[in-house]
Amino acid sequence: MGTSRLHVVHTTAFRYTRPVTVSYNEARMTPLAQPGQVVLDARLDVQPHTWSHEYRDYWGTAVTAFEVLAPHEQLVLTAESRVEVTARPGPRTAGDWETLRSPALRDSLAEFLSDTPTTAAPDEVAALAAEAAAGADPADAALAVCLAVRDRMDYVPGVTAVHTPATDAWAAGKGVCQDMAHLAAGALRSVGIPARYVSGYLHPLRDGEVGRTVTGESHAWVEWWAGEWTAYDPTNRVPVGENHVVLGRGRCYDDVPPLRGIFAGAGTQSLDVEVRITREA
Repeated sequence: MGTSRLHVVHTTAFRYTRPVTVSYNEARMTPLAQPGQVVLDARLDVQPHTWSHEYRDYWGTAVTAFEVLAPHEQLVLTAESRVEVTARPGPRTAGDWETLRSPALRDSLAEFLSDTPTTAAPDEVAALAAEAAAGADPADAALAVCLAVRDRMDYVPGVTAVHTPATDAWAAGKGVCQDMAHLAAGALRSVGIPARYVSGYLHPLRDGEVGRTVTGESHAWVEWWAGEWTAYDPTNRVPVGENHVVLGRGRCYDDVPPLRGIFAGAGTQSLDVEVRITREA
C-alpha cells in the first residue's frame, strides 16, 4: 500500500479594473484530517484582509471566512499544506441491495440519495446506470455505473463551468472532472446507491519524482456507500489513492467550492489560479 507526502501550494489571484471597496469571502482550501490522510501543516494567507474566522461547515469541511474592508485592486490567496496520504485498502464490508433499500439506511443517508440541480441524472443516464448495475452486487454495480458514464464522455477542459448541470455536460458529451463527478453521483443515486461529491487536489504523475514540483490540479471525484464509503476517481478511472488530497465533500460542487464571495464596487475581475504540488516522499 503506497504512501506519499505532498506539498501543495494553491494560489488564487483576483484583479479588478477599479478598486473594490469591500469583499466578503469563504475559502475551503484546508485539507481534511481523516483516515489515510494526515495533515502535517496547513496555512492560508490572504492579502489584503482585515478579519478572518475559521469553522467547520455542515459537511465537515474546514472553512476560513474573511473580509476586506479597505479599497483594493487585487486579492491574493495562498493556501499551502503538507499532507501525508496513504492509499486505502479496498472495501472490507460488502453491503447488499436489501440493506441499501432499508428505511433506516435511506433515512440516515438521505442527503446523498437526493439529487441537486447539477447532479440530476438525465433519463438516458439513469437507463444506462440501470443497465450497468443489473445483476451485480452494490459495490460492483457502483464501479460499473461510473465506468459506463465515463466511457460516454470526453475529457475536454473549457467547455463547461463548475455550475453546469450534468444534463448539459451529458448532452455535449464532454466536460471536466466536476462534470464527471456530478454525472457519476447522479447515476449512482438513480440506482439507489448513496453517493457524495469530493473536492480536492490531484498530483498528475502516478510515480512522480521526489523533490520535483509540477503543475497539479484542483480535482473532483466521488465516494459511494455499498457497505462502507469507497472513493473512486471516474475521470481517471482509478480508485482514489496516494495522489489525491481531500479538501471537502458534499452533495455537489456547490457544497464545497474552494472560494465563494461577493464584492462591492464597479470593477470587473480577472482570475488566475495555480496549483503547484511537490512530492516530498
